Amino acid sequence: MIHLLQAALAVIFPALVIVAALKDVTSYTIPNRIPLALVAAFPAAALAAGLPAGDIGLHLGVGLAALVLGMVMFALRWIGGGDAKLFAAAALWLGWPAAASYATWTALAGGGLALSLLALRSGYLKPYVVTGPAWFSRLAETGENVPYGVAIAAGALAAFPASPWIRAVSIF
Repeated sequence: MIHLLQAALAVIFPALVIVAALKDVTSYTIPNRIPLALVAAFPAAALAAGLPAGDIGLHLGVGLAALVLGMVMFALRWIGGGDAKLFAAAALWLGWPAAASYATWTALAGGGLALSLLALRSGYLKPYVVTGPAWFSRLAETGENVPYGVAIAAGALAAFPASPWIRAVSIF
């Protein structure tokens, strides 16, 4: 029964970051309820996974550092407020040392996202975009924001196997 609880709690993280990415790409917003749900579920997941108190403290420290970094990036207008909150909530779950690969994968995914949007917004592809859904057409608008929650989710999912959640869940 405990393995089933661990597995259920471990699925919360990838599910919520995917929902955040989908919401961001379609509306350019990440509702506060998504990072809040990640933060609220963390203590239960940490206890179910049997994380020692020191590791939980390290996760909290990583999350706090990511929140400060996210606030700085928001103040510099590099990312939106929802992106900063999602970045911190994901870092809380990933902890150390997975946070290092999380930051690397997020930066790489952000670069790929930026290049993709530049191509989409170019004069070559733009005429083909107008026939798609409204949210897709909005992605192709010159001067429109970048839904960086997509890159954050990609980085979080890439770093997730290095987190303690995969090691803690052994269903077989």
